Amino acid sequence: MVLDNDFKQAQRRVDELITLLDHYSHEYYVLDRPTIPDSEYDKLYQELLKLEEMYPTLVQQDSPSQRVGGTLLPGFEKVEHDLPMLSLDNAFDLDGLRAFDKRVRQLVDGEVEYECELKIDGLAVSLKYENGKLIRAVTRGDGRVGENVTGNVRSIKAVPLKLKRAVTIEARGEIYMPKSSFIQLNEEREEQGEAVFANPRNAAAGTLRNLNPQVTASRNLSVFLYSIVQYGDLNVETQSDALNSLDKLGLRTNPERTVFQSIEEVWTYIEEYQNKRTSLPYEIDGIVIKVNKFDNQEQAGYTVKAPRWAIAYKFPAEEAKTTVNEIEWSVGRTGVVTPTALMDPVHLAGTTVQRASLHNVDLIKEKDIRINDTVFVRKAGDIIPEVVRVDFDSRSKETEPCQIPTQCPACQSELVHLEDEVALRCVNPKCPAQAKERLIHFVSRNAMNIDGLGEKIIIQLFEKQLVQDVSDLYRLNKEDLLTLDKIADKSAENLLNAIKNSKDNSLEKLLFGLGIKHVGAKAARLLAEEYESIENIKRASLEDIQSIEGIGEIIAESIVAFFELEAAMDLIDKLKSFGINMTYTGVKRQATINTDSYFNDKTVVITGKLEHFKRNDLKEELTLLGANVTGSISKKTDLLIAGIDAGSKLDKAKELEVSIWDEKRLLKELSE
Repeated sequence: MVLDNDFKQAQRRVDELITLLDHYSHEYYVLDRPTIPDSEYDKLYQELLKLEEMYPTLVQQDSPSQRVGGTLLPGFEKVEHDLPMLSLDNAFDLDGLRAFDKRVRQLVDGEVEYECELKIDGLAVSLKYENGKLIRAVTRGDGRVGENVTGNVRSIKAVPLKLKRAVTIEARGEIYMPKSSFIQLNEEREEQGEAVFANPRNAAAGTLRNLNPQVTASRNLSVFLYSIVQYGDLNVETQSDALNSLDKLGLRTNPERTVFQSIEEVWTYIEEYQNKRTSLPYEIDGIVIKVNKFDNQEQAGYTVKAPRWAIAYKFPAEEAKTTVNEIEWSVGRTGVVTPTALMDPVHLAGTTVQRASLHNVDLIKEKDIRINDTVFVRKAGDIIPEVVRVDFDSRSKETEPCQIPTQCPACQSELVHLEDEVALRCVNPKCPAQAKERLIHFVSRNAMNIDGLGEKIIIQLFEKQLVQDVSDLYRLNKEDLLTLDKIADKSAENLLNAIKNSKDNSLEKLLFGLGIKHVGAKAARLLAEEYESIENIKRASLEDIQSIEGIGEIIAESIVAFFELEAAMDLIDKLKSFGINMTYTGVKRQATINTDSYFNDKTVVITGKLEHFKRNDLKEELTLLGANVTGSISKKTDLLIAGIDAGSKLDKAKELEVSIWDEKRLLKELSE
């Protein structure tokens, strides 16, 4: 039994860790001013996990460990807003703003000042806190009824689960996807042959309404709050006061806001941000102008659909016309063949654009894009050039339908269009274009991070046949590198040192670098932490891998399939021969096995839906008690823990006369 003073010490430390982690998370995700390195945060987080594993009763609802749920949501409950989430009237030019200003001054007594905020292009959400704790998050919906997305919003690290003061308030704002996350997400989806998102707003909406909170957590959404509906005990008299109060409570607001005395000053602010919008790390589509003083807002009042005291200035869509001269097809590392439009150069969002991704065959057909067509182009999220639509009024007889390739442009193998994908795919494992892209991926920052070994050098190495697969990088010598353009004696030595240093990378870097389908950097880290060596991963069953929180069925199937490939095993053996580290060297969870427990040295299988435990948490708790938790029933199994809908494992356990417990029996044993 645990001594009382041990429990009390653990309780004090858990409280202290939650406070520290909340503080550091606020600095990182809200203020963007971290004061400790990631490794130090990870150590504190792992310490918290260890204590929560040892003392499950100390797990608090607002603990950082509770951000991501482990189960799929059955659907989204409809919730009626306490106060409607109204839309705003729009203005599109200075005359429209002057008309708004005139109406406001007719409705309001005395001087008027305006608070201007950036109009974030995301998804509106309402966050409700009771006594400082997040209890509900609801989308705008139709303004009166929205969807309860609390489980997903809890996974967004910029949203605090607990405020700095125990107040009861409702704050509203915009959940969005940063431009960098949008680019990364679409690149990953394109590599996997999946349909890409049109812009960051669509990506944010699709992510927030995904029924798997783990997907939401993986896509790095963020939030800016812009209003308070229920004020609690906050003493605020203006919109600017309200936003400052949200900052003090630990909620994230956009700092790019200013109060002005005239609509002419507002217009200058609008012109400034219309020029700066492309340099922002998030997408905006306008400026919101609000009467600053709340008593003036009350005087102005509301129409049926919108407040009279606020208006949204919408930036004009920045599009340009150009001509499609050619469609180029390129092969990625996973074999996906991607079309790119080559166009007459056109100036767009501060840069000259000549190329635009067409993503996949289905999109070309849907938009009916042809060679010599006049098209409108824009930058999705102010970043990626894309063809918006064809100017059919300008279509001439000289246009030519796009010829969809039937053979790989790199190796001439026959292309396939799988039923569950929107992409054409080359399935030749020896395709040189795929091999080159795999090399580029292997050396990238999130993979083996070989400094200085960029795309141009990889292409030279490949074309000179100095490397064919990633293991060949570790055969390179100084003489090889000196044959490359712009590589001198010193730079060759630096590259060799960077290649040598990469041998000591932790396992998750290698796993990501191997380019296993569907396995991103996060999944690679989860696998490495769980199994600690590549040999353990090779031996893991599909069910065991799938039981890891954050690893779904598709990822698990892909991992198992990869390690069944003879070519993959040959590559790993080659890398081993060059001294590449195959173990996890990151922060490890320290666990003390309780050899006096009932479960010590017993082989245990868990099956069915559990009501009182998360499967992975129970697995870890039983492991700490000395159990060997496996994924399949055999004669060596000592105990089956059966939840609801246990299925075939329960039948097999009965057949083999394995001891069977339900959760009630398990809880009794654990409590003792």
